[in-house]
Amino acid sequence: MENLIRLPSTRKSVRHFFFTRHELGQLLSLYASRVAAGEWRDYALDRHDDMAVFSIFRHTHERPLYSVSKTQRRGQKRPTFALFAGQKRLKSSTSLLDVLAVFEKLPRLVQS
Repeated sequence: MENLIRLPSTRKSVRHFFFTRHELGQLLSLYASRVAAGEWRDYALDRHDDMAVFSIFRHTHERPLYSVSKTQRRGQKRPTFALFAGQKRLKSSTSLLDVLAVFEKLPRLVQS
């Protein structure tokens, strides 16, 4: 009846996974320029056990237009970044700048 259970040892050891400050600055810089152009309106940050996701929305209550994910599998030294448009993977690289460069190639709304 007097069994002592140590809670920290029974909890699942989860390594928290986030974007670094520098990576988040790059993402928010791109986001701010597109907000100023009137293309994007909202973003969301999600964190899972093995993934961090930055999602971009045109309107708050819609599905994300684009999502940038950061994952790191065991045995990899560098994380992998991927850009998704819905379910379609547009680009995957170990460099966030390579992934964000795709936005320069995408067609943009031209207003007169």
